[in-house]
Amino acid sequence: MVGQAGEKSGVVWNMLLKNEDATIKLAAKLAEYARAGDAILLSGPLGAGKSLFARAFLRAFCQMPQLEVPSPTYTLVQSYEAPLCAVSHFDLWRLGSPDELEELGWDEARDGVVLVEWPQRLEDWLPDDALALEIDVLPEGQRRVRISGWEERLKKADMAEDGAAI
Repeated sequence: MVGQAGEKSGVVWNMLLKNEDATIKLAAKLAEYARAGDAILLSGPLGAGKSLFARAFLRAFCQMPQLEVPSPTYTLVQSYEAPLCAVSHFDLWRLGSPDELEELGWDEARDGVVLVEWPQRLEDWLPDDALALEIDVLPEGQRRVRISGWEERLKKADMAEDGAAI
């Protein structure tokens, strides 16, 4: 069961992302393991790197390194076609209430991959099988990310504690 902001029990990886390149590499690595029906929840304060992660994930998952990825801050959702399935990027910062998710096509989007910034706004709609990333900004400008979920899939991944292998 998912708790607050997508926190899951079970295996947790804690990683130090030393720079933007490390965040991009992590997103690309996780895109390799994503499949239809997945939800990826990105939480953290403003400026933590959620949008950077989302752009890198979308480019990798869609196999389009130059893909234009505008922020869905005002539209709330942006959808993309990828070779495996559709992927929808939700930014719920401006979501008025979870009741609006139906109008945004949440149920249809769940057939593909959903990438969600500000997942705590999902409230009761929070998927219990999601991959949750909680990003914190450290005083030195580095990022610490706590990753939980997808336990069986990520056992095979090279998930280094310091992000060095990412």
